Amino acid sequence: MLTISPEKAFFILMKAREFDAKVEPDDPESGSNPSDDKGVAILEDFADDPTYQELTDALKSLNEDELTDLLALAWLGRGDVETWDQAVAQARGAQDANAARYLVGTPLLSDYLENGLSELGYSLEDYELGRL
Repeated sequence: MLTISPEKAFFILMKAREFDAKVEPDDPESGSNPSDDKGVAILEDFADDPTYQELTDALKSLNEDELTDLLALAWLGRGDVETWDQAVAQARGAQDANAARYLVGTPLLSDYLENGLSELGYSLEDYELGRL
């Protein structure tokens, strides 16, 4: 069914969730440190923040079939298609050099991936429990 391992898909889902949580910096010139601001700056989207790079690197490391699966999972999870086979066929036809950029730019990507994986019987909770 999936050519991407569920572990890779869940890893990318978690990176996407971190990226989705970012907000515009409240005080970009702040000289505070994490102990001063109680760590809330971690949610602010600064230019040198590694979260975006980690997500794009993870996507760029995928082969064509794995990237097709991620597109299909996102579309299945968003409700754009009704079946996995339809999602994969559509993703194969739409995939190009910008697929990773498209995925990074998709609002709520982590939610769509989680929903798509759930449709196929994979649980984020089970994945997280296996990591604790």
